[in-house]
Amino acid sequence: MKAVDLHSHSTASDGSYTPSELIDYAHEKGLRSIALTDHDTVGGLDEAITHANELYPDLEVIPGIEFSTLYNGHDVHLVGLYIDYKKPEFTAELQKFIDSRTNRNIKMCKLLTEHGMPVTFDEILEAFPGAVITRAHYGKFMLSKGYVSTIKEAFDKYIGDDCPCFIPREKVTPQMAIKLVLMAGGVPVLAHPILYNLTDDKLEELVADLKESGLVGIEAIYSTYTEEDEQKIRALAGKYDLLISGGSDFHGANKPGLDLATGYGHLFIPEEVRDNLYLYHKTNK
Repeated sequence: MKAVDLHSHSTASDGSYTPSELIDYAHEKGLRSIALTDHDTVGGLDEAITHANELYPDLEVIPGIEFSTLYNGHDVHLVGLYIDYKKPEFTAELQKFIDSRTNRNIKMCKLLTEHGMPVTFDEILEAFPGAVITRAHYGKFMLSKGYVSTIKEAFDKYIGDDCPCFIPREKVTPQMAIKLVLMAGGVPVLAHPILYNLTDDKLEELVADLKESGLVGIEAIYSTYTEEDEQKIRALAGKYDLLISGGSDFHGANKPGLDLATGYGHLFIPEEVRDNLYLYHKTNK
């Protein structure tokens, strides 16, 4: 049985592999399917799909996205799989989200400049072409300019939460993200729920709320999960009639030690996980 990986990132957001390099690596790893789920963008999908079609016809590239959302003050991520990422209604709504990011980045550049670290948004874009700009990119830029001695210093002093150069980004709710994924004919999946450090009651409340909004799947197989974590999420999936998903959350060099398909060495996502999600997609699109 071949493995699949339903959660990965490229240079289109905050990964270190280009979409083509990611597909080459997925082929090298012998994957049957890989989902490219960059943060809040579909910018790498055309390249990834074209590259696979030309060189690796047996490798399925699943078009996806990972939305960063806010739920009761907690960051919650929502993955969309098998999305029709060129559907006009979807692209229009996604562009609104991207525009809000741009406005936030311009304000952060102004604050950094006012604090003695001159930077323009154009410089950031030039330094990281094609990427969805996150605070990690700011940290790397500040380090390259000698404004800080480490990326950790950049976050601790300037761009971390509640720091003087931080501007909170306008975030969608997970309910809004689910609606967007369904609009694109995709399968909405709650990403790595264990990472939110919620109590059992609060986690179940989140799952129940999102199920009401149309949630279809939940990541029960993930790089950092213990056996107990996986069992807990599988139990929630069973209780709320959710499909199982799984992924490494591969970022290349930006998450050292975490590998595609195998995570930190013990991850394995079987083909049947992909097959169940695909069957739902084909039946309900």
